[in-house]
Amino acid sequence: MAGVTAQPSIRGQFAAIALLRWRLFVNGTRNIRGRLEIISRIFMGIGFTGLAFGGAIGLGFAGWFVVSHNQIELVALFLWGIFAFWQLFPVMAHALSENIDSSYLLRFPLTYRAYFWIRMAYGSLEPATLIGLLWVAGLAIGVAFGSFVMFWWAVPVLALFVVFNILFARMVFAWIERWLAQRKTREIMGLIFFVLIIGMQFIGPAIGYFTRSHSPQLGQYTAVALPFERVMPPGLAAGALTSASVGAIPVAFVKFALLGVYAAVSFWLLNLRLRAYYFGEDLSESAARVAKPAVKENVSAGWSVPLASDATSAVFQKEIRYILRSGPMLYTLVMPVVILVIFKFSVGRTPRGGGSFLARSGEMAFPIGAAYAVLILSNLVYNSFGADGVGIQFFFLSPARFSEILLGKNLAHATVLAIEVVLVFLGASFLYEPPSPVLFFATIFGVAFGLLVNLIAGNLLSIFTPKKIDVGAFGRQRASTVTAFATLGVQALTIGLATATVLIARSMQMLWVAIPVFVLLAVVAGVAYALVLGRVDGMAIGQREALIEALSKTS
Repeated sequence: MAGVTAQPSIRGQFAAIALLRWRLFVNGTRNIRGRLEIISRIFMGIGFTGLAFGGAIGLGFAGWFVVSHNQIELVALFLWGIFAFWQLFPVMAHALSENIDSSYLLRFPLTYRAYFWIRMAYGSLEPATLIGLLWVAGLAIGVAFGSFVMFWWAVPVLALFVVFNILFARMVFAWIERWLAQRKTREIMGLIFFVLIIGMQFIGPAIGYFTRSHSPQLGQYTAVALPFERVMPPGLAAGALTSASVGAIPVAFVKFALLGVYAAVSFWLLNLRLRAYYFGEDLSESAARVAKPAVKENVSAGWSVPLASDATSAVFQKEIRYILRSGPMLYTLVMPVVILVIFKFSVGRTPRGGGSFLARSGEMAFPIGAAYAVLILSNLVYNSFGADGVGIQFFFLSPARFSEILLGKNLAHATVLAIEVVLVFLGASFLYEPPSPVLFFATIFGVAFGLLVNLIAGNLLSIFTPKKIDVGAFGRQRASTVTAFATLGVQALTIGLATATVLIARSMQMLWVAIPVFVLLAVVAGVAYALVLGRVDGMAIGQREALIEALSKTS
């Protein structure tokens, strides 16, 4: 019939989307931001390549050793390490991977099968997946060198282990996106996530304390935990290889089948989530409007920041309100004190009996905690417009200057840092010992210097390399890759310079010298900050189209 065309094949749909993504990549290199992104990703790729091949070679030698020495049950340790990296690395470092908006794919006339496999293809191109594949391949090659007979068992077992990891990771991401789509579940997920992150910091001290205090019972606890480990996917994969090595073929097939069950359940849960999304699941957070009688409401006056314009005060109030409802902000406020607690409970005796650094120099806890507070300030400073999204257009339409807008944001960030420094001072004084007056003022001026340098870099990067933050989509809640690399450089410069100044002055028994040095550095940074702030209006106008495009796009 005229006007009717055949449904394109899955292969053709793959090719069309691949071509589209390629054109988007090429077009993105036509500006400075795109070129910087490419350079930063090249450096990141070099690091990932070294990690992948280095780990593969190490696992190859490990696989050869355990097989040739008839200790193949130790493969479980390697598989647990691969599993932990495969599942946790994307969660901890999702800012370093390319994350697309799933709704972007639904703009095309895709069949569900094509949509499913395209989502799988995107997930399989993540660094964690590629690294995991190389590690498993290295382990399989090592097993082959140890025993060619075991290699024929290792191929299907490790292949199924890879399939499980890919499906499980995609399933976890799909359900996390589902939970982040609504505010209530997003707040619950955020609380759980940050509790887990904070809890993970105590694993090392807890293991050290447990080993020292309960070493006689360690074997008993291990015996209790082993049955649970053996029924988990890494334990089943290792168990299948171990059983095959001793000739227990039926047992090996049973464990292989159970591993397949894990993969099948992951596939079912992933298919359930993607099918609901594909067929138009709408998780709108807004309730239907209900007609209400017109009532005149009293509008409270906005905040007034001393010596600041009305526009700056309004932006300051907005930022503070947003920060108070932000999960990452809770993490930012809590972590400096948590780090001090971790150091306190991980203090042990060294082999020479000297104790840890903070055990011998408790007054250094305050500057160390303050430096860490400056370090994690980058979560807020280096992508100031990210949470504004499409609202960036209202800034351009408003009569306020961008220097006033950024000043309001910077004042909010400085307020947060001031609160953190107070909390760190109280925590350090309670857990260790109060710093001397000289060290206290040296730390305060050092923090001022670090804050101003971070604000300068943050304002520039917020204008030239912005990235939209979508709190409802996992993997799009951080700054761009360029910003991440620039952050490392700035933090290395400021904290390295401040640390060297304090340590040199302290070693010379002239700690007071650090105060005028930091005052001078803070004054220079303050002048530079004022110069940059005076020029951001022109920069923002020049980057207007790029800013709106980066903060308004959905993919």
